[in-house]
Amino acid sequence: MAFPKFEIKKSKNDQYYFNLRSKGNGEVIATSEMYSSIQGCLNGIAAVKRDAPDAGIEDTTT
Repeated sequence: MAFPKFEIKKSKNDQYYFNLRSKGNGEVIATSEMYSSIQGCLNGIAAVKRDAPDAGIEDTTT
């Protein structure tokens, strides 16, 4: 796999969600919430693409 990719899926109860797969080994590195429409799912993907470069890290383990 050359690039990370978003994979849109449909749950058993007809809700949409996406997985983000890594570019190296193709493993799932993130799973979205459930969306009632495919457009909502696509909007979620767009939000991750837009906002992730600026995302900080919050360590709540300590």
